[in-house]
Amino acid sequence: MDSQAIATLPEHDQPAHEHPEYVRHHFANAEQQRETANFGMWLFLLTEIMFFSGMFAAYLIYRNWYYPAFVAGSHYMIIWAGTLNTAVLICSSFTMAMGVYSAEMRNRKALLRWLTLTLLLGFVFLGIKAYEWHAEWVEQHVPGLNFSIEDFTHINPQYPDDRPLSPDMAEKTQVYFSLYFAMTGMHALHMCIGCGILIILLFQAWGGAYTNGHMNTIENFGLYWHFVDIVWIFLFPLLYLISRHQ
Repeated sequence: MDSQAIATLPEHDQPAHEHPEYVRHHFANAEQQRETANFGMWLFLLTEIMFFSGMFAAYLIYRNWYYPAFVAGSHYMIIWAGTLNTAVLICSSFTMAMGVYSAEMRNRKALLRWLTLTLLLGFVFLGIKAYEWHAEWVEQHVPGLNFSIEDFTHINPQYPDDRPLSPDMAEKTQVYFSLYFAMTGMHALHMCIGCGILIILLFQAWGGAYTNGHMNTIENFGLYWHFVDIVWIFLFPLLYLISRHQ
């Protein structure tokens, strides 16, 4: 029996002395390889959690120090864009989950379809975020490069009942926008990396990979994609919603 025929058999029917072609030589069997890969992926996600936790901690600390400035800054967020991006990422999590399911069912066409939809939704998210960043640049809300405190020392037309900030506190809005660009920028970087990996996975899936019993790569990438989506679920209320209406 050749290696290709062995790879299509269920793992419990495969000869113990032969490896499926997707099992690396230094693993005893596919199950050991899967457990090792899963452990490595969860370890990587743990480091990512610690990284983003530091940024969230910085946001909460500075928000406590400069609360009026952070409230004023949140008023200038494009709420519809953030809401739409949240919906886009939730849909992309669904399509990614369906891609993992298709790989498990060894359905190549469905796998390609769901991965393509996930990639397209990722591009939609990045496009909307690029529109937001451009708007912030036009409105001179980019600290260090193009920032004006005048918007915050005058009455905000969107919230005429708000009191304008003092010039000193208005300068503190730069802290809010610095964290905004740092946090959304790092999240967008993870999205770009995810889209790049998705393109590679699509090419490999087109060639028949991941529907021969080896779906661990798709499964672990799905964990990464869901993690990036969850990070946005926290970013959206912190940057767009909390204390928006004071």
